[in-house]
Amino acid sequence: MLDNRPVTDLASPSGIRTGIRTDRAVPASGALRRAAPALLAYAAVRALGIAVLALWGLATGKDAHHLLSGRWDSVWYARIAEDGYGYTLALTGGKVHSDLAFFPLLPWLERLLSALLPVSAADAGLLVSAVSSLFAAAGIFAIGELLHGRRAGVALVVLWAALPVGVVQSMAYSESLFTALAAWSVYAVLTGRWPAAGALAALAGLTRPVGVAVVAAVWITAAVALLRRGRRPGRAERRRMLLGAALAPLGWLAYVVWVGVRTGSPGGYLDVQGGWGNGFDGGLAFGAFIGERLAGPAFFAGLALLAGVALVVWLYVTGARRGQPLPLLVYSGTVLLLALTAKGYFGSKPRLMLPAFPLLLPLATALARLRTSRAVPVAGAVALVAACYGAFWLNGSGPP
Repeated sequence: MLDNRPVTDLASPSGIRTGIRTDRAVPASGALRRAAPALLAYAAVRALGIAVLALWGLATGKDAHHLLSGRWDSVWYARIAEDGYGYTLALTGGKVHSDLAFFPLLPWLERLLSALLPVSAADAGLLVSAVSSLFAAAGIFAIGELLHGRRAGVALVVLWAALPVGVVQSMAYSESLFTALAAWSVYAVLTGRWPAAGALAALAGLTRPVGVAVVAAVWITAAVALLRRGRRPGRAERRRMLLGAALAPLGWLAYVVWVGVRTGSPGGYLDVQGGWGNGFDGGLAFGAFIGERLAGPAFFAGLALLAGVALVVWLYVTGARRGQPLPLLVYSGTVLLLALTAKGYFGSKPRLMLPAFPLLLPLATALARLRTSRAVPVAGAVALVAACYGAFWLNGSGPP
């Protein structure tokens, strides 16, 4: 639980807590040292997942390394790293897959590492994911510790690592890189480091389209802090807030505008997403997808999907009722909204929600209240189930 030391966080006119606690701010290096137990636990969970995937591959004849670095989005990122943008794949049914759908930060890093090290772009992607997943775990721990103490921080990291789709954190995908930038940006907001929050949000905006969730967390929290009654920020603090808010959208805007210029259309990026069959329809297509399964032979699959949606909504509402700080609510709420209202690639929705780690805070605090003798077996069982599910998932035919 939060301690009783003075808190800079005051209620907004509507009573919303921004959660900004400059009294609890610690250097990032110090946070990394304190996160050591969480990082070790994270590495153990992910090592278990990879080991199960490798063993599963021995039975199915599929190479774990290939599954992690050589299929689906990983191939697109590696191609961009090696050849730049410009590849388009025309499919039957009118779909046109353009590599412009993929934001550039991960392929930039893959290109850089493959130029500096004797590794391929795909293996460079694995390296980026491995390192950034540790930074993501450290940022998630820092937020959990800031809000509820060290045990809750460790529990939050373990639960994030042991998500059913946690294997994606070990793939040459952009989720780990994005979550690292998002977590540290939100932590910077919570501790009043506005320029850092804005710079990290800008980098997150160069990583995935959902970078707008980090921008929203910075903007809305800053707006509430500036407009609240009572103690208003001083002039220097206001300048830092405005600087952070100005920096936050630059990465996302830069790429979307560049795609618009390249395609010759202001809505060029939306057109590119439309070519992939993606877009936003308020969740109608996803609802119809679930409905079709409930009405057909895949009834139990539809029921499981419905239960999954209900669970994530319940976790979000629970966090809000327990006073979760505003930047976390805005960030995770925006990630959920974008994931659940998008059409196309319904099997990828769990992966799209992977960065929404604040949803796990209610579960993390419950796990942290257990005695260690109980918490460890519970966490271990969850990790083992997730490892088996991840191996089953990646050995399937469709993209994660």
